[in-house]
Amino acid sequence: MSREILTVVETVSNEKGLNPEDIFEAIEEALVVSTKKRVYTEQPEVAVRVEIDRETGDYDTYRYWTVVADEDHEMPACQLAISDLDENEWSIGDIKEEQIESIEFGRIAATQAKQVIIQKIREAERALTADAFEPRIGEMMYGEVKKQTRDGYIIDLGDNAEGYLSRDQMLPREQLRVKSRINAILYHVNRDNRGAQLLLSRTSPDMLVALMNKEVPEINEQIIEIRDVARQPGVRAKISVKTNDHRIDPVGACIGMRGTRIQAVQSELDGERIDVIVWSDDPAQYIISALEPADVNSIILDEDAKTADIIFTANDQLARAIGAQGQNVRLASELTGYKLNMMLEEEYLERQQNETKAYLELFYNRLEVDEDLAQALVDVGFTSIEEVAYVPAETFYDIEGLDDDAIEMIQERAKEVVIADELVKQQNMKEPSKELLTMDGMTTDWAYKLAQRDIITLDDLAEQAVFDLEDIEGLDDKTAGELIMKARESWFNEE
Repeated sequence: MSREILTVVETVSNEKGLNPEDIFEAIEEALVVSTKKRVYTEQPEVAVRVEIDRETGDYDTYRYWTVVADEDHEMPACQLAISDLDENEWSIGDIKEEQIESIEFGRIAATQAKQVIIQKIREAERALTADAFEPRIGEMMYGEVKKQTRDGYIIDLGDNAEGYLSRDQMLPREQLRVKSRINAILYHVNRDNRGAQLLLSRTSPDMLVALMNKEVPEINEQIIEIRDVARQPGVRAKISVKTNDHRIDPVGACIGMRGTRIQAVQSELDGERIDVIVWSDDPAQYIISALEPADVNSIILDEDAKTADIIFTANDQLARAIGAQGQNVRLASELTGYKLNMMLEEEYLERQQNETKAYLELFYNRLEVDEDLAQALVDVGFTSIEEVAYVPAETFYDIEGLDDDAIEMIQERAKEVVIADELVKQQNMKEPSKELLTMDGMTTDWAYKLAQRDIITLDDLAEQAVFDLEDIEGLDDKTAGELIMKARESWFNEE
């Protein structure tokens, strides 16, 4: 039998390219399983190990027990209580073992070993595939449709590698036929032992980038850079480009003579309409370009909040900017990273008037100043009591008739109002529950912000959706989702 084990190890190692040590371990594991099934049928918790001599193929079998404290002695089949042993000789955690008779490496053990070895071969092959393809994530793959499954397609990538293209990563209405050849982006390599390993996508923004690289030599040569991409797969996309050579028009180079380059990309993406615009480091200009073909009348930016008010003089230009089913403005917002508020000029003027009226009432009532001074504060640009309280005194110099004493008096009054409001806020502040405060992943700041929204307990948080928490500063969608799911664990534990 020892010779048979060595023969198995040598044969499998040569045929499958596995490390001989992995095969020895697989056979040892198979012999353990067979021993427990044959000798200890009534005691599956028994601990057994097999040791094969790597030179001769001979093997010995041992049964062993772990030494534990008396209060932890729950499994006599594989544990020994410390009080039953000589405490001068044994310590908790030691292993006591005795040699037992070894079973033969017969048909059952060989079958077990075969199953373990096959599993190890699969694991080794998946590891090799992962090692080979992980550095290529984001790269465009070219392959042949091998098979259709219920939820997608298996794509033959060559060299015994297969990718999986699920339906949710395909273009709308896209149908593939077996033996047809396609391009797709490798977006994830699954190292787990279950499920498809090389995951492909045709909806990823990287797909558009890769196709532009393929069709536009100037991009591949880094004369033109792709800066941002936004897609509604199969329908419409926007891509911004920048030239590193002022002699080259980046938009013209991407579109190509008579549109040949961009048409090739659109054809690959099932007719997806692609707008190519010039990237700008001026946010206002960038947003205006992103909203083409609409003509923007004016734009008001808040770079800190990443929002922009876009103003139009005509309804037809507003309609163009919004686009069919909101496509144009949605893609422009995604491309630029700004939340875009679209409105007609009369709407903007009406909103300004309402805001001015609100600011006037705020300063008149809270600072107890006369109407003329309240109007002057609004004209200078103040929009809150905090601004009045803490801006440099020089900011008030544009207001006629205010000397340093008057400015100091106004700011002191504003500070008193701010402090009074803060005290009221603290007195009315709701306390989050201890469970919410100490939940894994939760911060004190988030917990108190949630409490202000009447989200006090874990159950309160568990009932929320991600979009309910999206405007909490510092809390992104991914973390919000994780916190909600963590809170919901209490529901499952109760069940």
